[in-house]
Parts: sequence; C-alpha cells; structure tokens
Amino acid sequence: MTHLRSKRLRARAMASAWALATALGLGGLSPAPAAVAADSTEAAAAQPQAADRLSDTPHGFASLAGGTTGGAGGKVVTVTDQASLAKYAAAEGRYIIRVKGSIAVEPFGSNIQVTSDKTIVGVGTSGEIVHGELHLNPGTHNVIIRNLTIRDSYVEGDWDGKTQDFDGIQMDTVHHVWIDHNRLTHMGDGLLDIRKDSEYITVSNNRFDNHNKAFGIGWTDNVKTQITIDHNWFSGTKQRNPVVDNAAYAHLYNNYLSAQVADGDPVWSYGNWSRGRTKMVIENSYYEDVQHPYQADATAELVERGSILKNTTGRHDEWGTAFDPRDFYDYRLDPADAVPALVKKFSGPQKILGTNTVLNVPADYPTVQSAVDAVPNGNDGEVTVRIAPGTYREHVKVPAGKPYVTLRGTGDDREDTVIVYDTPAGEVKPDGSTQGSWGSATVVVQGNDFTARNLTFSNDYDEAAHGQSQALAMKTTGDRIVFENTAFLGNQDTLMTDSPKLETVSRVYIRDSYIEGDVDFIYGRATTVIEKSVIKALNRGSATNNGWITAASTWKENPYGFLITDSKVVSDAPAGSVHLGRPWHPGGNPDAIAQVLFRDTELPAAIKASPWTDMGGFSWKGARFTEYRTYGPGAAITADRPQMSDADAAHHTVADYLAGTDDWAPYLP
Repeated sequence: MTHLRSKRLRARAMASAWALATALGLGGLSPAPAAVAADSTEAAAAQPQAADRLSDTPHGFASLAGGTTGGAGGKVVTVTDQASLAKYAAAEGRYIIRVKGSIAVEPFGSNIQVTSDKTIVGVGTSGEIVHGELHLNPGTHNVIIRNLTIRDSYVEGDWDGKTQDFDGIQMDTVHHVWIDHNRLTHMGDGLLDIRKDSEYITVSNNRFDNHNKAFGIGWTDNVKTQITIDHNWFSGTKQRNPVVDNAAYAHLYNNYLSAQVADGDPVWSYGNWSRGRTKMVIENSYYEDVQHPYQADATAELVERGSILKNTTGRHDEWGTAFDPRDFYDYRLDPADAVPALVKKFSGPQKILGTNTVLNVPADYPTVQSAVDAVPNGNDGEVTVRIAPGTYREHVKVPAGKPYVTLRGTGDDREDTVIVYDTPAGEVKPDGSTQGSWGSATVVVQGNDFTARNLTFSNDYDEAAHGQSQALAMKTTGDRIVFENTAFLGNQDTLMTDSPKLETVSRVYIRDSYIEGDVDFIYGRATTVIEKSVIKALNRGSATNNGWITAASTWKENPYGFLITDSKVVSDAPAGSVHLGRPWHPGGNPDAIAQVLFRDTELPAAIKASPWTDMGGFSWKGARFTEYRTYGPGAAITADRPQMSDADAAHHTVADYLAGTDDWAPYLP
C-alpha cells in the first residue's frame, strides 16, 4: 500500500491540478509580468533584487571551503538581557540567537564571548548591543553576526582610541565568519577588527559611522586572510575604511565611502589602504568627499576598476595584478552610480531580518520534527521550516506553545515533499490503550498561526490489508491555521480541523489544495474554509454507500462551521453513492450542532440525491446543512437538500467565516 500510494501521488496531483483549473475556468498558470524597466541605472539596481540582498546565505569568501552556516541545525533562542546573550553566545553547540531590544552591557566596554557555530541576529531593527563588544577568540569558526546595532562604548576625549580596547566586534585567528547588515558606531577603539590570520570572511551590507578607526584587517606578518567586503557604507569615519594588512586576497566591491571626517590630517584620513603584501581588488565602489580614496604600499598590489570618484583628493594608487575574484566565486557587480542609493537602502539593520528564522530540512535538521523541536517554547517570531523534496516518514507535532511556525516544501510541486505515516487509531500502545485520533494523525498542529505550503500530508494505513480504521493525515486544534497548495491523503478521517474545546473557536483556511478520503474525511468543530480546492470522494466499492465527505461538530453558539466554496468535488464512485455529510455529536453532546455550507461548488454524479444522513441518533435535520448555487451532475434542489437564501448567503462569505474578533483575513494578497 505504501508503494502504491507513493506512485499515485503525482498522478493525483496532476489530476487535481487539472480539475481545479477546470473548476475555476483556468487555462494554466501565467508568469508574473516582467518588471517595467527603470528610468535609471540606480533605480534598476535598487528594485527587483531586494530579496537577494536580504538573503540568509553567505556569499564571497565566507561561502567557500565548506561554507558558513552559523547556528543552523541548533536551537533557536530569543534573548533580551546580557545574561542570556552571554550564556548562549558562549555555550557549546549550535544556537540561533535572536537579540530582541536593546541590551546594555556592564561593566562598560565588556566583552560578550562568542563561540563556534553561532548565529546572532537582531530582531528587525530592535536588536542592539550597547557599551559592549562581541569577541571571538582564536580557533572560533562558523559564526554569523547579522542585523545588530553595536554602539556607544566611546570614552569621552579618546578620539584616537588609545586608552581602551573597546571594539564593536573583534576576532583573532578565526575562520568562516559572516558579518552582515549591522550598524557599528561610536565605539571606544575599532568598530570591526579582524585580526591575526583570520580566514574565509565576508563583511557585507554594514554601516560604519561616527568614528575614527572603522575597520582594520591584519595585525600579522603572515599572508593568509581571504576576505570579501561589499555593499558597506562608511560615513563620518576618518580611517580604516578598511585598512588591509598582509591579506592574501581582499576583494572590495560596491562599497560607498562618504562624508569622511575632515580634521586636516594629511596621512591618517583615508579610504581603503592595501598594506604589507596584501593583494586587493576594488570594483565599482563610490567615493565622495574622501581624502586618499585608495592607496597601496610599494610591497602591496591594488587593482581598481569601475569606481566613481566625487570630490576626492590625494592618493589613487593602482599597481600590480592582484587576483581575479571570479577564480574563487561568482558575484553580482552593481553599477557604481547605483551604489549610493543601494547602500543607503539596504545596508545596516533591516526590519524584515531576524523576524523570520529559517530552518532547513534535511540540510540542517534531519527530520521535520527535529526542526520543530528547535523552535523555542513561547516563540514570538516567525519560524519557517524549509523542507527539501523527499518522503519524510515520521509523526510531526507542533505544540501549542510554539506558534508562528510555517512548514514549506521547496519542491516544484506539492507532491514532491511528502510527510507520511501509517498509524491507525486502533493501534495498541505499550500501555494497552489505543492510539485514538490524536495518535493516528501523521501531523498534529496545536500551535496558533501555523502555515503549511507546497506539501503533501498522508496517512497510508492499508485498510485493504488490515481493516477499516480512523487514520488521520492531519489534525489541527490551533487558531489561524493556513494551508496553501497542500494535499491531504487518506481514507477515513483524513483531515480533522478541531479546537481545544467545544466552546473555543479555532479557524482554518485551506486554499488551492486537494483532499481525499471516504468516511467523514473532513471533520471536526473548527471554523474551516476550503476555497478553490479539489475534494475527492474515494470509491469504497459499494454500489449504494461510499461514505461521507463531512462530519462537522460545530458549537451551537458558533454560526460558522465548514464552508466549501469555489471548489470542485470529484469521485470515481458509482452515481448516487456518496453523501455530503452527517452531524457529529462527540460523546452525544447536544451542543455540537453541525454547520456546513457547500457554496458555488461543482458536485459529481456520485453525490446522492438525498446527501445528508443522521448520525449517532441525531437527525441531520437538526443540523445546519445547506447548499448555495452548487452545480454539476450531482447538484439538485429537493426537499432533502436545504438551500441557503441570497440574504443569508450575503453573510456566509469567506470573510464572515474567518474574521473573528481580530479581522483575520489570510485570503487577502
């Protein structure tokens, strides 16, 4: 059965896509229109690549020799105080550390030790480290520092930084470090010091401002460092923008140097300096109001091409052949005249960064559940679990204490990424009890604000071999649940959308999806909207009864149960053998009064002429079962098929079902 299910996945998805296109009158999917050409090079460079410029993937030298992944594969934690930051930054193992709010470090100028395999990222523009330094000791490796403001350890009167070594970020003899989208300002010594044979470093999209000595590289006689420096903004700084001493390869491109501190110093006010035996390549940078924009020692090499100089004076040294960065990695070079606008917009902390943590399965976490386990309890930021194409045979549970989780398949189609198990409700557990619906579900979602996209959820329990049983593919109890471009495969009780208790209203929105089963395969008490989707009623082999599509148990005070709208029901069962639904009263509770509306939905010939039936001693006529403008060979208007009036239908829209008290509107673009 497992292998048969797997082979049928693609066929089902193709059939459902065709059926959906037919139901909606679509001839196919059209690509988004090409972006209108910008009026200037600057605008063209600034517009369409915003997502690329905020990518979570390191580039340049930090991407080589195994790459830099930081804390990927470890726990996600959010810190709001110095003690927590220090604890996790120095801990053994992998951590993704979200810095939320401003953390004032004491004593003034103290170090926060950062060990290997860490990502430290500010949440939006809120993450700040004040009066303190992030420090990486020799041997530290695989560290990402992103989206932080590090500021204000300046000692009044010490402009030259001679009395205290209060850097913003300092590292000695490290490798594989990515410094990205930070703002470093007004510190006691250097803003960023990369020292003593550090290797495979990328420094990108940062702001260095209001300081004397911005960014130094070297403090070594060895020629080992490989560093990429791109799209940084140096403004209101005097020197080290950067200075690079004895680096094997220093690639500087698309940086913006502006408004240099003008104190009349003829030597130590400068832009880029290639010192010692450094090989430096500068490309398409922009220098404005800068003295000595780029210079090189006689022993060093410096190749410059494509940069723009505006109101600059002093040295413009170019000699030697240096190296070709493309011998090491590919990169996108922006036009020099676009650099000021790009760097002003995209450098420094960004509102979107740190708000959505990305966890990759199986690249960073071996299973979907292990990625969910990495999400902190009480999670207050979005976490996206990106799942590579493949079949994941496991149970997955998203607990109530882990909201804002998204599971997203990364394949071309939803059938490319499948989460599946084969547990029936009647399976006996070690303690002698049975699994029940909770235990049978392949995936259980208890957390609020959950989203799944581009995935298939399946329970491939083999009824033919082992007998009929509940066997859920998905069970939800959380509120504000969204499924887009998903498939739910099973037989009995495939999809249960529920709530923690009868009187609690949970909402579920399902769009552009596919659901199949036979007995009560869409059921529960959650307010559930299924829109623009395909529902397949399977053939159980009966000539007269091939099951029920729905079994709602809506709380009597809730006017909205199940809405199936703008969709298509398909079936290969004999004509007149499938029911639309029956009323489920769990435990005989009379307050669970089903509400189901099939609206603007095509029905096949398999639907019974009298499609609603009693259940558990409760008459279907006591439930709230209606149709509105259903069509197709299975649609009819008879005494056994209540029709909703136009007046009532005006108050039974997708918006009405989902709005609640918080105006939730997941259907909007």
